Amino acid sequence: MSYETLIVETTDGVTLIRLNRPQALNALNSQLLSELSAALDVAEADAAVRCLVLTGSDRAFAAGADIKEMSTKTYAQMFEQDFFGASARRIEQFRKPIIAAVSGYALGGGCELAMLCDFIIASESAKFGQPEINLGVAPGIGGTQRLTRFVGKSKAMEMILTGRMMDSAEAERSGLVSRVVANDKLIEEAMTAATKIAGQSPLAVKMNKELVEAAYETTLATGVALERRLFHSLFAFDDQKEGMAAFIEKRKPDFKGS
Repeated sequence: MSYETLIVETTDGVTLIRLNRPQALNALNSQLLSELSAALDVAEADAAVRCLVLTGSDRAFAAGADIKEMSTKTYAQMFEQDFFGASARRIEQFRKPIIAAVSGYALGGGCELAMLCDFIIASESAKFGQPEINLGVAPGIGGTQRLTRFVGKSKAMEMILTGRMMDSAEAERSGLVSRVVANDKLIEEAMTAATKIAGQSPLAVKMNKELVEAAYETTLATGVALERRLFHSLFAFDDQKEGMAAFIEKRKPDFKGS
């Protein structure tokens, strides 16, 4: 499948998607988000794809949503189109892991897109922010909700109300990103992590992803009960037998996804 706003490559069970609107610093418009949803559909349907890496350019992961596209829209148009809704839900419902590899600006919709991924690896040059207040609006792809959960109320409130950007070191200290790597090592490190995930049991990966996500949505007791049930259920699959046999036999497991 060909795309105008994305560059997509698949190698060894990992799909690498690059946002490709360099003239607009990868600003998110309807075409890019539609193509991203289509690329996720392809990756979801391909059993050989076990993990996905989403990245932009050295200068910008995504510098925000496309203001030119939105500036003249009315409330009725935004509501009727459920602007950003379908694309955000597609990412949320993607069952395989997505790693955001962020370099340069990840602002507004770009920060929200990164937070929609399962974890973020950032380069030293990465900068995160929700500057929608400067436009007289609010975040529209979950920024107020996810940033608050990731970094806490005080820091999220300051950033959202002032538009202040957070650099990569602060983002790592605050728990927004999993780790920071050298600029020239970003894709290599993200692909190494993705390849490690792709070598695990795809059934166990999906269940573990569901469990971590559930931690944000449930009480501790409910979450622990769900964890235990899914832990028990994994003993119904061949991958559990293979994984434990490989451990006992001191060899690398060969997971089949069955």
